[in-house]
Amino acid sequence: MNLYEVYDRYPIALNKAQDLYVWDSNDQQYLDLYGGHAVISIGHSHPHYIERITHQLQHIGFYSNSIEMPMQQHLADKLAQLSGCHNYQLFLVNSGAEAVENALKLAGVVTKRSKIISISNSFHGRTNLALAVTDNPAIQSPFSNGFQVISVQLNDIDALKEAMDNDVAAVIIEGVQGIAGIYEPDIHFLQTASELSQAHGAKLIVDEIQSGFGRTGKFFSFQQSGIKPDLITFAKGAGNGFPVGGVLIKDDIPVFKNMLGTTFGGSYLACAAMLAVLEVIDDEALVDNAKQQGTYLKAQLLQIPEVTVVRGRGLMLGVEFSLDCKAIRDALLKQKHIFTGVAQGGQVMRLLPALTIQQSHIDAFILALKEVIEAEHSSKSVNRTLSKVEG
Repeated sequence: MNLYEVYDRYPIALNKAQDLYVWDSNDQQYLDLYGGHAVISIGHSHPHYIERITHQLQHIGFYSNSIEMPMQQHLADKLAQLSGCHNYQLFLVNSGAEAVENALKLAGVVTKRSKIISISNSFHGRTNLALAVTDNPAIQSPFSNGFQVISVQLNDIDALKEAMDNDVAAVIIEGVQGIAGIYEPDIHFLQTASELSQAHGAKLIVDEIQSGFGRTGKFFSFQQSGIKPDLITFAKGAGNGFPVGGVLIKDDIPVFKNMLGTTFGGSYLACAAMLAVLEVIDDEALVDNAKQQGTYLKAQLLQIPEVTVVRGRGLMLGVEFSLDCKAIRDALLKQKHIFTGVAQGGQVMRLLPALTIQQSHIDAFILALKEVIEAEHSSKSVNRTLSKVEG
C-alpha cells in the first residue's frame, strides 16, 4: 500500500527532538523555528509533558465521554485561569478543522440561519464546512461551494457593514492570518465585527488555532482588542504534538446535550497533554517570553537591509525579503540546518518557534540568515560576471 502524499516533503527523517532542536537519522542537529505548523508550543519533549502523558498512560489512556472524567474539569479550570475566558463552556475535539466545523454548526443551529461572513485569504481547515470559509478554491469541493458564504477583505470595515444583515449566522475571523502571510485584524475591525454581530444576532467566531495559547504574547491574539467572541476555536499548540482541539462557547449561547458530540475529544491522554502544556506555560511564564523574545527577534530582523517587511507579534512572524525567499529558506535548511516555514505562495518566511525560545537561539538564527544572504549576493554577482563573459 502506498501512502497518500499530503505535502511536498524534504528528504529528512527526524528521530529525536529536544526543546528547539531536532535530529535526523544521520544525527544531524537542526534548529526548529517552525514547530511543525505552530504545533510545538512548550518545546519538543519537554520533561513535564513526557511525565504527564506517561503517568496517565500507565493508569488509563481512553474511555468515551459516557463516563465522568474529572480531568476535563481540571483542564477547563486551568484554561480559564490562564486565558481569562471564565464565562465560557469548553467543548473538546481532536483538531482545528473539527473545532471550526463545530463552531460554525453551532452558530447555525442557535441562530437558525445559514449565511456566513468570512475573510479573504483565510484558512480554517480542510473539512467540508471549514473549507467553505477557507479562501482557496483549489482545495474546495462542490459540497463546500454549497454554503452561503460572503468574503470581505481583512480590515475593510465598510465591506463588513455592507455584508452584515439579519440573515447572517456567523462572522469568522482568524486571530492572525497565518497561511495568508501573517496579517492581523485591526483592533477597530475586531471591535466593529463584535458590535455588528451583537446588533444583528450573529455569532462572532475567532479562529485562534495558530495564534492561540500564548503565541502572540497574549493568551489569545484577539485579547488585545478587548472583545469577547461568542465562539473561540483552538488546536495546534494546545497539545504540543498530541492531536487536540476545542471550542470555547460563550455562556449565553443556548446549548444542550447531544447538540455536539465526539468519541475521542477530551480523552484522558488528550487532557494530560493539554494540562501539561498549560502548566508549563504558567510555570515558565511563556506568554511573557513569547512577547519579549518576539520583540527582540523582530528588531534583529529589521536591522538586516534585505529584510523588507516583518509582520506579526510575539512568535508568529512573517518576513519578506528583497531577495528570493525560497532560496534563502532552502539555504537555511540545507547549509545552516534551520527549519523555517512558508506562506503566501512562497513569498513569505513564517517563523513559529516554540515559546521556550531564548535569545541565544535567535542570535544563532540571525547570524545564519546574514551569512545566507551574503552568499546569495555573492552567487548573483558571480552569475552576472559569467553572463558578461559569455556575452
